[in-house]
Amino acid sequence: MPWRPLGELGTDDVRSGLEGKVVSQIELVRQGLAHLPAHASYTLITGILAREPLLTGAVAALANGAVEAFVRAAAIELPGRQRINAVSPTVFEESLDAYGDTFAGFDPVPVSRAANAYVKSIEGHQTGRIFLVE
Repeated sequence: MPWRPLGELGTDDVRSGLEGKVVSQIELVRQGLAHLPAHASYTLITGILAREPLLTGAVAALANGAVEAFVRAAAIELPGRQRINAVSPTVFEESLDAYGDTFAGFDPVPVSRAANAYVKSIEGHQTGRIFLVE
């Protein structure tokens, strides 16, 4: 994900961010339609930047928001009993060293809390939901 000030972002930066996080996950669902059973469950990942943007994080915020919008839209189009949700965590405790002060003031969560949200998404019965892990 390119982390640059808005004025320094180029078209390639935006494309890279969208390809890496949005298009790849849409493609997963699109290809899954032809191969997965009627009761399949898709769980994508987004993140807190869809709701809490940071300086230099415009592309990350865009990508996260796009994934969330896709989940809500795809939920009403999936065939049979297929379901789709997303897990949207804040920064992980385990990755604080890598991000330094980027997420200053954010309450970090352990990866295990996000794992529980995945279980809820996969084993539950809801669709079109964004499971916030904050």
